[in-house]
Amino acid sequence: MKNIRNFCIIAHIDHGKSTLADRLLEYTKTIDAKDLQAQVLDDMDLERERGITIKSHAIQMQYKYKGEDYTFNLIDTPGHVDFSYEVSRSIAACEGALLIVDAAQRTQAQTISNLYMAIENDLEIIPIINKIDLPSAMPEEVEDQIVELLGCAREDILRTSGKTGEGVYDILEAIVEKVPAPKGDPEAPLQCLIFDSVFNSFRGIIAYFKVVNGTIRKGDRVKFIATGKEYDADEIGILKMNMVPRQEIGTGDVGYIISGIKTSKEVRVGDTITHVKGGATEGIAGFEEVKPMVFAGVYPIESEDFENLRSSLEKLQLNDASLTFQPESSAALGFGFRCGFLGLLHMEIVQERLDREFNMDVITTVPNVSYKVYDRKGECTEVHNPSGLPDPTLIDHIDEPYIRASVITNMAYIGPIMTLCLGKRGILLKQEYISGDRVEIHYDMPLGEIVIDFYDKLKSISKGYASFDYHIHDFRPSKLAKLDILLNGEPVDALSTLTHVDNSVTFGRRMCEKLKELIPRQQFDIAIQAAIGSKIIARETIKAVRKDVTAKCYGGDISRKRKLLEKQKEGKKRMKQIGTVEVPQKAFLAVLKLD
Repeated sequence: MKNIRNFCIIAHIDHGKSTLADRLLEYTKTIDAKDLQAQVLDDMDLERERGITIKSHAIQMQYKYKGEDYTFNLIDTPGHVDFSYEVSRSIAACEGALLIVDAAQRTQAQTISNLYMAIENDLEIIPIINKIDLPSAMPEEVEDQIVELLGCAREDILRTSGKTGEGVYDILEAIVEKVPAPKGDPEAPLQCLIFDSVFNSFRGIIAYFKVVNGTIRKGDRVKFIATGKEYDADEIGILKMNMVPRQEIGTGDVGYIISGIKTSKEVRVGDTITHVKGGATEGIAGFEEVKPMVFAGVYPIESEDFENLRSSLEKLQLNDASLTFQPESSAALGFGFRCGFLGLLHMEIVQERLDREFNMDVITTVPNVSYKVYDRKGECTEVHNPSGLPDPTLIDHIDEPYIRASVITNMAYIGPIMTLCLGKRGILLKQEYISGDRVEIHYDMPLGEIVIDFYDKLKSISKGYASFDYHIHDFRPSKLAKLDILLNGEPVDALSTLTHVDNSVTFGRRMCEKLKELIPRQQFDIAIQAAIGSKIIARETIKAVRKDVTAKCYGGDISRKRKLLEKQKEGKKRMKQIGTVEVPQKAFLAVLKLD
């Protein structure tokens, strides 16, 4: 056990985590040169296309140092704020962390928030400056920042390049010297912490775990504490590039278990595995429950695919524990699910994965956040969906969630960023000069204002230099109004939103204009209206596709033409009563990109 080292790699997005992981795998000869490719641990097509890590990946390496063999369990983690739950789970299974900072981009918001997460879990931090081979690298400045951030000595900071492999052996030595061996009692009852799971259509559900106390052997009768279910450990093993079966896994090591579990509800990330006989009575404190930030309805395009969508979401939830969902129904779209995501990128990735991995075509409604609605009796209900709001006459006030946001940026972009934040009803708390020309601005902002396009706008205003991080702070009373969109007098509940009273009229007007462009013309006029309660605040009309029914009447009596026109008028009236307006998927998505 004293020769096991469990560590993860944490950094901001695009600071070279996966590339450095490639070098570690190459230098410990875990992967043959012929199998080596860039970002070898990113095994999803989606990750390779976008160049981002979505899932954290665990892998075991062997390394010989001063005549002794060491086992390294490495977990490569994502950098984007939307996947921070993946990072928190990886940190819980480790004793050390490699903190990587890009020599050209310097410390960013996500670097700092992941670092605090690691420090809270008492991890040993090894600071590393990566990409020192770049012409724009500024290693001295970055060293100053790291020393200020961590309070470590300058000589403790390693300089490497994941591209050229410079300094990688120093990292391997630092892992052996600095990362502590796992603490645990091999003689105690078995306790294994589940930190991830995947679904395999042949073998059932495969759970990844870290052995905290005791030893697990093949064929043991084991129990999952949270669900109370019992299984046989049909196969256990360690994670290399592929799964490698083993007869037993000792304290402090990381491995996988296959026990023929078929339903995804039986495996929970953060659960504890123990022996049925003489096992532990209580589980290990897992991770804190994930809090979804953005809620959106996900509906199958064909209503008979509802059950398929449910099983697809359950399988996806195994692999992505931060996704939450519950059934809901909509008058316009039928039966579907109200899903909770950690952010807009997370929502986009889930939609993309449903399409690619499960062949599910879905419609996603306008994302929103959860509100606390207080009625006149002082009772509080939580509302995730504008259509779930009680009658306006019964509502006393609505509280909306506020976040505490920190934006780290270059001084050149302070003006536009402040304008953007104030436009989103932000309240400036303080601004601090970190080092040189870098500023950190702290804001309190309503979460509902930032879920749709704030991050994209921030990136474009600051030419990609500003980094953004936030956490839920509290709920505050706000003047909110429910904005309904009516098509020919019928409300489309998938397009209804809760918006601040001050923005409601302009937002309603822009929605109507956008929908007029996107909804195809019919044989009858379509009225698009935006309404708050019974008050119509905006209207657009899509004109009917006309057919000249009087073309065949040349000359002759006017009454013949009038007869035909009256007949057409009756037909149009009847069509309007029974005709339905199809709203294309583009219209739901366009609302997100209203500018």
